[in-house]
Amino acid sequence: MSKAKTAEKATATAESALETGAAALKTGLEKALKGYDAFVGYGKDTAEALTKSATVAGKSIESINSEIYSYSKQSIEDTVAASKAVMGSKSVHEAFEFQTDFAKSAFESYVAELSNISELATAATKDSFAPFKGRVQAWLDTVQAVRA
Repeated sequence: MSKAKTAEKATATAESALETGAAALKTGLEKALKGYDAFVGYGKDTAEALTKSATVAGKSIESINSEIYSYSKQSIEDTVAASKAVMGSKSVHEAFEFQTDFAKSAFESYVAELSNISELATAATKDSFAPFKGRVQAWLDTVQAVRA
């Protein structure tokens, strides 16, 4: 009888260990799936941020290119007008004055345009990185949630 009780006790212990192991495995798998879902969600949000950033960057580049084109066109028109004025001047002194005025005007225009493009580029960079704001914190939150 003692062998039968020992066998029953061993069977009960084995069954208990199997049940405990199965429960632990189930809990572990559920936790792993929850973590996987959290990381997939983080990846999806990051991909959306990347798409938004690329869209903003593309529009900003178009805006900067348009500004450069407009400035270049206006600069060429101003240069042609100044050349006509210099060529049509009645004296060397008058030609020198036209040339000096044009050079001063062209330099001021160039500095203003350079400042404008610099502001556009700064705004474009800021706007392009805006969708990524908070992604590091979101990553840390995701990792902490999975570890918990």
